[in-house]
Amino acid sequence: MEYKQSLSRRIVFAFVFMTALVGGLFSVSIVGVVHVVEERLISRDLGGELDRIINEDLRNGQGPRLDPGMRFFISDGVGVYAMPPALQNLDDGFHEVFDGELSFHALVHDSDGRRYVLLQDQSDFEAREQVLYAAVVTGYVLSLALAGLLGWLLSRKVMEPVARLARQVRHRDQLLELAPPLAPDYANDEVGELAAAFDYAMGQLHDVLNREKLFTSDVSHELRTPLMVIATSCELLAEDPGLGPRARTQLARISSASEEMRDLVQTFLMLARSRAKSLAIAPQAGVRSIADDLAAQWREPIEEKGLELIYEPGGAPQGQFNAAFLRSVMSNLLRNAMHYTDAGHIRLQLSESGFVVEDSGEGIPEEQRERVFQPFVRGSSQRGEGLGLGLSLVKRICASEGWEVGLQPAKPHGCRFEVRLLKRE
Repeated sequence: MEYKQSLSRRIVFAFVFMTALVGGLFSVSIVGVVHVVEERLISRDLGGELDRIINEDLRNGQGPRLDPGMRFFISDGVGVYAMPPALQNLDDGFHEVFDGELSFHALVHDSDGRRYVLLQDQSDFEAREQVLYAAVVTGYVLSLALAGLLGWLLSRKVMEPVARLARQVRHRDQLLELAPPLAPDYANDEVGELAAAFDYAMGQLHDVLNREKLFTSDVSHELRTPLMVIATSCELLAEDPGLGPRARTQLARISSASEEMRDLVQTFLMLARSRAKSLAIAPQAGVRSIADDLAAQWREPIEEKGLELIYEPGGAPQGQFNAAFLRSVMSNLLRNAMHYTDAGHIRLQLSESGFVVEDSGEGIPEEQRERVFQPFVRGSSQRGEGLGLGLSLVKRICASEGWEVGLQPAKPHGCRFEVRLLKRE
């Protein structure tokens, strides 16, 4: 599983983890040292006292002289020196034994077939030891809390230039042409290198955008002039009484193709720029007026193919929409329906939410319905002279305008494209 915690949290975690590791080892070492020192020092003191009792007091026939808090037992002793059962199974050496709430240090020594046990009350020492342990635990917990606090403060300090750089990069597209370079605002460290990398990338992007602007401007200017010449020539030729029916049919096709290319140039130009302000001042039109024009424009070629165009204006959506985009979407769907329908009908139906283009063609398999909206993807039975960009253009326009386009099968066969026109907020 990929670790997706923020960098600041990882810094805090690293501080706390390192403190927990080092503090834990230090605390365990303190406890271990206390136990070792306790065993060695007290064992030495008790050993010296036990040797004195055995070699001096008992050998001289005297009773053991014991310091306060000490107890002495012999395996064959009687009375107060009788060996308690709990001490009989102890091994030779140092031990800690308990009698109710009392705790003792015990030193066991076997000599000449006899067992000697010397006890020393360690209740006070045990109390001080518990205080020491409590201090160690408290210090350990406080060190973890302090490490977390220091890690948080350090993470804020470390991440502050990164967060500032992120804010600058995020809003840089608004003033891309006027924005100064980022690198001079940062130190010559890793963040400075990142800022320099952003400056380089932004410079490359700025060059690309400038080339794109120049290209779209040149295309818009250079293509409109020959298209206008073609349209004007078609109008002049249409006034020639000597043209025959066949020539007039071809002239109408040229004029229609010229008008369609002019709309496409305008559509591609606006899609390439995709600026909110430029789209807001684009010519607006109602759905009903665009649908009336396209129904009249496409009726003749559709009927020439032996198909029926069913136009149902119904309740068209209210409001105005981008005329070039709306015309391009509806025209591309009608063209696509005509190319892939050999018999039957094509239906253009308006509704309160948008419009529907439906055909009685062979349809599109379910596994290909999403792919047909991708560039250069065409149906299994390719028709017409297109490159498979029509539906891709429809998808791009709908995404740009916030519209929704969907493809469903028609009954009993064919395709049903539904476009929902949503007004921008």
